[in-house]
Amino acid sequence: MATDPTTDPARDNSPVEQVSTGEVPLLADELLGPAAPSDEPGWRTLGAQGRPETATEAISPRRVLGQLALAVLAALIVVGVLGTLAARQLAEREAVNDAATMANVLAEAVVQPSLNSELLAGDPEAMAAFDQVARNRLLSDTIVRVKLWSAEGRVLYADESQLVGRTFELTDTQRSALSDPSTLAEVSTLDESENAFEQDDKAVEVYRPVWTPKGEVALFEIYVSYDTVGARTGQLWRGFAGVTASSLVLFVVIVIPIVWHLLRRVRRAEEQRLELLQRAVDASTDERSRIAATLHDGPVQELAATSFTVAGASATASAHGDGALAKDLDAAASAVRASIRSLRTLLVDIYPASLARSGVVAALQDLAQATRRDDLAVRVDTDDEDQLALSEDASRLLHRVAQECLRNAAKHAGPAVVTVSLHRDGPDSVVLDVVDDGVGFDLDTAVDSPREGHLGLSLLADAASHPDALLQVSSGPGRGTHWRLALDGTLGAAT
Repeated sequence: MATDPTTDPARDNSPVEQVSTGEVPLLADELLGPAAPSDEPGWRTLGAQGRPETATEAISPRRVLGQLALAVLAALIVVGVLGTLAARQLAEREAVNDAATMANVLAEAVVQPSLNSELLAGDPEAMAAFDQVARNRLLSDTIVRVKLWSAEGRVLYADESQLVGRTFELTDTQRSALSDPSTLAEVSTLDESENAFEQDDKAVEVYRPVWTPKGEVALFEIYVSYDTVGARTGQLWRGFAGVTASSLVLFVVIVIPIVWHLLRRVRRAEEQRLELLQRAVDASTDERSRIAATLHDGPVQELAATSFTVAGASATASAHGDGALAKDLDAAASAVRASIRSLRTLLVDIYPASLARSGVVAALQDLAQATRRDDLAVRVDTDDEDQLALSEDASRLLHRVAQECLRNAAKHAGPAVVTVSLHRDGPDSVVLDVVDDGVGFDLDTAVDSPREGHLGLSLLADAASHPDALLQVSSGPGRGTHWRLALDGTLGAAT
């Protein structure tokens, strides 16, 4: 972990210092601990890792096609589940209708011709004759149970002999079939007392009134195996799924070339946009370089010459005994030198030439040199440039944050010492600390309710909005201020 930057408690008015090894003297212990974890009390995060990038992420054809494939797979699963449920309901409806139709046919062709008064009276010979008819012409793999009921609920006949003669309460469906002669069918869960001998959990029950030649009524009931529902469900689902799957596959075959073509166009547009953006950045850099060169070769040199001229005139006046004039000329020379320092600071802000030429370490030194005053010492503690091995993007971001922190400290904090520290904290992490011993500020007020016109925190937060950057600040009235910028991932990786 990079050593926390600190400053001497004593008011050190020395100029810029470059600390290459060892640790910087300590500031107040309450300001700087051995590390700055994100959950430490008093720390606020301004630029959080994982924030969305301002630039549009490049579109990957593979990703888009993968998402399309997942969408098709999800559609197949949803269609499969819904299709199965729909097929099951449709199959049950068909099974009920088919069972009702079959019961009507059997009642007319088989049951009523074999039905007589003796059977309804329980005559053994009539019972044996009907049982023979039922087993030969009614019972099958499809029809698993046959019953005849009286209107009072007594079982007149059943292929399960233990039910014959027993009386059960008729269901509403059975009573409806008798009171309003009709054929009624339903899916039953076989949980009534009359179903004690059934082996299946479900069946299609069909009720149909039948009459003897003398007009006596009985209720004819059959149980149709639920296996027919399962078989029909499979048939319907296969047909439904075949059509659906074929449609989806055809859709994918048609859409993929279109999507691929659109993706290629989008990528070309993205490449053109990035190229134009790069040209704009390069043009801006060139223009800033031209302006900086013009200022350096023009006004800065002219002011420097003016400063020497005024200083010479002051010396001449002093030699001739004109102390008042010499004093005025000294003040003018001092004002000119102050203007030169301001212009040089502006040159560093406009175009930090040392950043591109010599790297971030030299650029931080230039920032410190431009910031220091007679009453302000700026210390720089960094790893070697080769050890940092930063990318251009990382160097620009570190320089920008350090520049803004130093500007805020010099303008608002009133510190005696500011320490800038930059260290590599592993192969994929770099940490920048900027610490001052100034007046500090209330974090909650400054972050949550900034005063109008004070944009320092917003500028720093915007500067550190990269997804691999984490900007934190710790401060308080009378405690100084500690800024920490951590670069991780691809941004902080050594090149």
